[in-house]
Amino acid sequence: MDAKRVVELLYWRDIKTSGVVFGASLILLLSLTLCSIVSVCAYLALALLSVTITFRIYKGILQAVQKSEEGHPFKAYLDQDVALSQDAAHKYSDMALAHVNCALKELRRLFLVEDLVDSLKFAVLMWILTYVGALFNGLTLLILGLLSAFSLPVVYEKYQTQIDHYVGMVSSQVKDIVGKIQDKVPGLKRKAE
Repeated sequence: MDAKRVVELLYWRDIKTSGVVFGASLILLLSLTLCSIVSVCAYLALALLSVTITFRIYKGILQAVQKSEEGHPFKAYLDQDVALSQDAAHKYSDMALAHVNCALKELRRLFLVEDLVDSLKFAVLMWILTYVGALFNGLTLLILGLLSAFSLPVVYEKYQTQIDHYVGMVSSQVKDIVGKIQDKVPGLKRKAE
């Protein structure tokens, strides 16, 4: 991966773009907590239509007053091809299919207890998620995820060495504890892969 592509992936460095995306996403998620998704989509469409119709009428009046022949103000956008090509559709559907198949295989493996340790870890995760679900609804988790996506990279970049040190310590402690539990409980030893 070249350096330019890496910089493009660091979305939090472009303040204007990330600010607009963050603000619009946060407003959308907060509005979804108050209204249904149908109402939010309808209001967004009405707001967009209000802006474009007002701009079109304004430009029409301006052209009539100035007696100019500029034409339709959105002509450049109307002439653009917005159709999705078959190659792009196949590419994205193939990628989605690969992810769905991978998820289905993993879920089959976990639910049919191919590996007892992994299935127990999954059961513990689901048990923890029942408590998370009791405390938060899905939109609250999406809002928290959005806040994390825009704040954690900056915090990590600033305190990378300290965070890596403590994550390494926790990771080694967890590995030691899991190893001790697997040694003591019969049937929990991982298969050699």
